[in-house]
Amino acid sequence: MSTPAGGTAVVTGGSSGIGAAVALRLAAAGWDVVVSGRDRTRLAAVAAACGGTAVEADLARPDGVEAVRSAAEGRVRLLVHGAGLGWAGPVADTPPDAVSAMLAVNLDAPIRLTNALLPTLRDQDGHVVFVASVAAIGVAGEAVYSATKAGLRGFADAVRLESGVRVTTVLPGAVDTPYFARRGTPYHRRFPRPVSADRVAAAVVDSVGRDRAEVFVPRWLTLGARVHGAVPATFARLSRRFDPPAR
Repeated sequence: MSTPAGGTAVVTGGSSGIGAAVALRLAAAGWDVVVSGRDRTRLAAVAAACGGTAVEADLARPDGVEAVRSAAEGRVRLLVHGAGLGWAGPVADTPPDAVSAMLAVNLDAPIRLTNALLPTLRDQDGHVVFVASVAAIGVAGEAVYSATKAGLRGFADAVRLESGVRVTTVLPGAVDTPYFARRGTPYHRRFPRPVSADRVAAAVVDSVGRDRAEVFVPRWLTLGARVHGAVPATFARLSRRFDPPAR
């Protein structure tokens, strides 16, 4: 069964990048949008552009998670987990605070928010979208980020089976957003080339309308995931050809 537009959609990570693009797309499709994020100025601009409500919240902090829960409880029909943090470099060099932040924002916050809002989502015949990443299959130089996205994908699969709400996982490749600037390391891979945030947002809205379980953006990345699942050693050899070691 598809998820028709209408009702309240809550989008985390809504102050820029994929989250902002999703908020604008959802508003255009007829949703009443609540956007959360850390950057007050950008968040206010996105909320104004989509005629929605801004909730300033840092999802690395318990009070940030609580602020989103409080704003969404009792009315959310669509929950889009768009917030995310990254760090690039060898796993042995990953700073402990970066590990903690990625675990908190990329994995812990979506789990806690989903758990807290499931009663409302069930009542509203709701839908949850997890913006994961193709890195969920493992990317050199982004071990902790990959782990958080793999965990998010696994959690989404389990919630889809047991919760009684619709669940979609969106797995983009590289996306042209401020994410790379914030993580402190530019995108260095020769392949694949980054896609726009709006392209991912269009896939999110389409997947909600069609009630799709899992979507890769661009779609050809599905092939890489299948190769990884069937012959992981071959996948690793191919990956090294396009993925120089992170420095």
